Amino acid sequence: MNFSDKIKEYQWDDVRLSIYGKTAQDVQRALSKPRLDLEDFKALISPAAEPYLEQMAQKSQQLTLQRFGKTQQFYIPLYLSNMCSNICTYCGFSMHNALRRKTLDMEEIERECLAIKKMGFDHILIVTGESERKVGVAYFKQALPIIKRHFANITIEVQPLDQDEYSELIEYGVNAVLVYQETYNPVTYAEHHLKGKKSDFIYRLNTHDRLGEAGIHKMGLGSLIGLEEWRTDCFYVAAHLNYLEKKYWQTRYTISFPRLRPCEGGMEIKSVMDDKQLVQLICAYRLFNPEVELSLSTRESEHFRNHVLPLGITSLSAGSSTQPGGYAEQADKALEQFEISDERSPEVMANLVKAQGYEVVWKDWDHSLTGK
Repeated sequence: MNFSDKIKEYQWDDVRLSIYGKTAQDVQRALSKPRLDLEDFKALISPAAEPYLEQMAQKSQQLTLQRFGKTQQFYIPLYLSNMCSNICTYCGFSMHNALRRKTLDMEEIERECLAIKKMGFDHILIVTGESERKVGVAYFKQALPIIKRHFANITIEVQPLDQDEYSELIEYGVNAVLVYQETYNPVTYAEHHLKGKKSDFIYRLNTHDRLGEAGIHKMGLGSLIGLEEWRTDCFYVAAHLNYLEKKYWQTRYTISFPRLRPCEGGMEIKSVMDDKQLVQLICAYRLFNPEVELSLSTRESEHFRNHVLPLGITSLSAGSSTQPGGYAEQADKALEQFEISDERSPEVMANLVKAQGYEVVWKDWDHSLTGK
């Protein structure tokens, strides 16, 4: 069984109605339980839970401290290419957008690594557009040995690959892979993915199964908040996580919360999530799963990131650039995937985190400590 089989148990409209039908009693029941199920998660992301946000936040903070202590893991994205063979309505890299395309060569990657290393990072996130011809497995095999010389931990966010390809990249030093389904509603998915391999909903949906079979150390999942009704989409993320943890129990998991941001050729956001609702979602995930890592990127504002740290977040990006060559050079912002909201330097962010009593972890946890 893959998740494409499991997802048939959850009908979109039924899930949505169930979430909006939750009552205060359902929320209170969820908050009183030591271990939550998916019905409890529905209650915690429902409108009925909004009056209980303070109670949720307190419990979320307590659970996070118990599991992760007062630490914040720092990472930074390194964009290798904005080449893309897909047409997606919401992405600045989409093939139909008339922007200048660039793929870093090996010398440019070396310069980017040196620039990032000076900032203190030892955990890097490699990002590309989805173009198998320009930035496929052969390209990654060239780039990864260079990157591995500089960083102890490598995460990639690239096009979904086959199981054997993931196995190869693990041998080249990849520790974690992030793949976002964007939306779990197949009808809406088709409306926004108009051309290219990414238009294959099922292939993307089963990516985490291929990663699990390949034996990846950690995988990340999430939905692009704003493409669809956010509560329903985020329930599917929780259901996906629940399925993966049971089947691939030796793998670690992380969830991200990407809200749609302005970009080249940007679209109207279908489901707007305000800051209070994002706090509700973060707390709901933490209460549902005390073990999962929760990551918050520079998509979010300085004010929001300053205040949400204690409530369940375990990793932060800092000093991010979303354009190829954005660290070693002052690259043209026309190459950006999306606009950054929090532009503070890693040093400033580290001082802020330390002022709140947290230790900054510049790389991912050592494999020796996790038994992997």
